[in-house]
Amino acid sequence: MTLDNRYVQLGLIAAMQVLGMAMWFSASAVVPTLREVWHISDTQAVWLTASVQVGFVVGAITSAAFNLPDRFPPQRVAACAALGAVAATAAVPLLASGFGLAVLCRLGTGFFLAGVYPVGMKLMASWFGSTGRGLALGVLIGALTVGSALPHLINGLGGLAWQGVLLTAAGIGLGAALLAATLVRPGPQLAGGVVHHRPRYALDMFRERGPRLANLGYFGHMWELYALWTWLPSFVAASTAAGAATVGVVSFVAIGVAGVVGCLLGGWGADRFGRAPAAGLALVVSGACCLLSPLVYGAAWPVLAVLLVVWGAAVIADSGVFSTALSEVADSRYVGTALTAQTAIGFLLTVVTINLVPVLAESVGWRFAFLVLAPGPILGALAMRALGGQANHARQGRPRGGTP
Repeated sequence: MTLDNRYVQLGLIAAMQVLGMAMWFSASAVVPTLREVWHISDTQAVWLTASVQVGFVVGAITSAAFNLPDRFPPQRVAACAALGAVAATAAVPLLASGFGLAVLCRLGTGFFLAGVYPVGMKLMASWFGSTGRGLALGVLIGALTVGSALPHLINGLGGLAWQGVLLTAAGIGLGAALLAATLVRPGPQLAGGVVHHRPRYALDMFRERGPRLANLGYFGHMWELYALWTWLPSFVAASTAAGAATVGVVSFVAIGVAGVVGCLLGGWGADRFGRAPAAGLALVVSGACCLLSPLVYGAAWPVLAVLLVVWGAAVIADSGVFSTALSEVADSRYVGTALTAQTAIGFLLTVVTINLVPVLAESVGWRFAFLVLAPGPILGALAMRALGGQANHARQGRPRGGTP
């Protein structure tokens, strides 16, 4: 193994994530148009996004139950899954003429993306030991963030019909399948030997305090993340009365550009100061942004932009840190299963908040709708404080000269 190989693979796996995750919010980006074309209700519009989350949960549970990323070459799992997501995404503009079939297709997109995102985390972790793994997984989550935000940019700048936006996203996703099949490879940190079918590990890991706290922090983070990403454009539009193109570009900057910066800072902080302190700080900042959101609603653009950029960076900065922490405290033979189970439960929580935010917006207005997200980062920060205390106790109890 050489440093060059590690960083070449880091770039390839990150590129695979950018291309694959471009399909996630492809329908969400064109929801305003679909409302007019298909005459769908607000509830149906919500489910064009929430169905992807549900499909992802089902796919992740299936993958974890069969230990797919641990029993089979992970790059092949990712390639096949990306192809499935491409087919499901392209089926919406090619086959769907209304809400029903579109939701089924979006369920399929989420189902198959469960074989791309968590498997990409395992691949990245296989190239880096504890030193550098935080930053490497930060790069990976930054790639996921850019990919997730791409449809907003395509919609804002491309001047495409809604069918063109989804087909473009599917074409981008095809690149992920090709990369995984031809260039992406697992690294030397991948656990060797025969891995037996052990579906219960997805539950067994919660019996250990380290994995349990790492997961609890992640669940608090997910309570906030996807609801913010889904409804940020609506919050901006209601706050500023800006046009669709402006809202699309602003959303891409806040989610994509600021998110990448946050992921890199979070990964660097995790390696420099420790996993729990880095994640805890990000949770505190994003929770504070939740609480401040009513105060900047309707404010001048510079004030609103500062909050959105800080929030966009903080809300995703800890995501790679949680994956790093779990990859280090879980059974090394079942890291793929642990990461997949973690994301399955986390994304199940996102279905709740994605549906809850617009209900609150309708009853109390967009000014106060994001306040419901604040308990997630607050509880997550408490879990990280406990995890940090456990790590400090373990260091203090280690015999002098013991293994670092």
